[in-house]
Parts: sequence; C-alpha cells; structure tokens
Amino acid sequence: MHLDVIILALTASVCTALASVAQRRAAAPAPEELSFRLNLVAYLLRRPAWFLGIACMILGFIFQVEALRVGSLSLVQPLIATELVIVFGMIALRNPSRVQGRDWMAAIGMVLGLGTFLALARPVGGHPHASAAMWIAAGVSTFGLAGLLALLAYVPGRAGRPAGSGRKAALLGIAAATGFGFVAAVIKELSGHLSQGPVGIFSNWSPYVLLLTGAVSFFLASNAFAAGSLAASQPGLTIADPLVASLLGVMLFGERIDLQTGALIGETAALLILAASVVLLSRSPIVSEEEDRVDSASGHGRPDPGLRPLRRQPSATSSGGHYVSYRRPARRVRVGVGRL
Repeated sequence: MHLDVIILALTASVCTALASVAQRRAAAPAPEELSFRLNLVAYLLRRPAWFLGIACMILGFIFQVEALRVGSLSLVQPLIATELVIVFGMIALRNPSRVQGRDWMAAIGMVLGLGTFLALARPVGGHPHASAAMWIAAGVSTFGLAGLLALLAYVPGRAGRPAGSGRKAALLGIAAATGFGFVAAVIKELSGHLSQGPVGIFSNWSPYVLLLTGAVSFFLASNAFAAGSLAASQPGLTIADPLVASLLGVMLFGERIDLQTGALIGETAALLILAASVVLLSRSPIVSEEEDRVDSASGHGRPDPGLRPLRRQPSATSSGGHYVSYRRPARRVRVGVGRL
C-alpha cells in the first residue's frame, strides 16, 4: 500500500466527518413536513452549519480526487469509511469522562476490522477508464437500488402506521451511501483526465455526471440526517459506501482483490467485525447524548416547555396506549387605553 494514498484518503475522511456533523446539526431542526421535499434545500440554505458542511465536503472531495488519482477505488473508499471513528473522536474530545469501555472497543474493532480486510484483500491494479456500456449498467443498477431503498423508507408499517424515524433514517442512509459509492467511481474516472487540463476535463462526461449524481446523493443524505439520529443513519452510510465503491472498482476498472479461500474467509470475518463495530459505535451512549443535545436545541422530541399536561387519554393510534394533552397556562394580560 502506498503511504501517500493512505494519508490522502484519511485526510478526506476527516473532512467528510466534519461535513457529517455539520450537516446533521443543520438538518436536525427541519420540520418533519419538509421531509423528502425540495423545500428542505431552501430551509438548509438558511442554516450556517449547512454551508460549513458543504465547505468540508468540498475539501474532502479534493483530497479524495487526489487519492483516487494515485490509488485504487477498493483501497481509498474503505479508508474514507473511518469517518465514523473520527466523528466519535470529535465527540469524545468534548466529553472524555463519558466515554465507556465499549466505545473504545467498538472504535478499535472498526480500525482492526478495516485494517485486516485491506491487508488480506490487497486491492491492486486496474485501468483508469471503463466502457460506456459498463457505466450505463452501473448507473442504472446503482441508482435503481437507491431509489428502491428511498421508496421503502416511506412505506407505511403495520396497520398503515407511518414509517418510524429510525427506519427512514437507516434506509435513506443506505440509499445515500449507494449513490456516494457510484459518485466515488465517477471521481475515479474524472481523476484519470486531470493530466489533460481543463479542456480534457470539461470535454469529458464525468464532471457533469458527478454534479448530477452528487446532488442526488447529497439530497438523500440530507433527508437521512433530518429523518433521525446519526445512530440510525451513520451505519448504512459508513458500511454501504465502501462496499458499493469496491464492487464498482472491480466491475468497472478491473481492480483485483485476493479471493483465495483462506483470504476470503479472513476478509469476510474482518467485514463482520467492522460492521458490528460500526453499529456498536453509532449506538454509543455518548453519541446518543450528543443527539439529545441537537434535538433539544431544535425542539424535537420534547413538548413545548410552555405547555402543561392536562390528562392521559386513550390513544387513537395504538391499542392500549395513551397520549398526553397539553395546554398553555393562562396568563394575565394588562390592557391599557390605546393598546391591544
């Protein structure tokens, strides 16, 4: 493995981690009725944190392009998946006393699982470009899957109940990651034209497809962040992106990984450890507490502090459940002459 590729990919991961945190803080207070609507973009344009997330994403893109210019897709994208460990690290630095042993185990397990997979798979080789037919097949299948996942995110549950926030965030996160995996493949294609200068870059199809597919993937990710917590959306975003990108690297660019029986067994075990560690780390209490602070700031999940409970009544939506009615306490209003 080339050290410069690893450094570039990890730097891109730091930038994407900062982008994820900023985008979550920007999207969390969004009203639920904006979910999966273009009005969500208009709402985000009024949030400074969203622009911070965009800036970090652009920086991550620059480092990712450079990493893919000199390294394989099957190596770079899994390294960028360390984003979740970096997100956890940023939260842990702010609250070091709240980090538990299971959190460190999950973080170490993720790093070891990823390192073991890359050491066994030894992704190498490949050519810089793919045929038009292969690109069309990859695009249709990738975004067809992303569209199906986005549709399933909003399918009502049992007895016609609306889809839960956790399910929506998880499925939209996987849909966004599927799109981002394809975006990474397009970046790999684009990186092969950098030496041709501006004319060679903009006379090729890749920058235009990159803008379109990147916008769609970013829209799906914004909806995933708005639909639920990072604990629900981040595992899919972290795991599916490098898997899709690595698969496309093999299919489109002819990259090679070790698929001998012994190596394949070890790679599968490493991926299972990685996936379990991602899920465990994303559900860490310290991450949940961070989400509570974000939701508290946005007013999500809590009644208006100015409302006072009246009484429990039978729920109209769940058998045997209850809900609490609230009313705002009466206030004395002094009305003077000429005032309303």
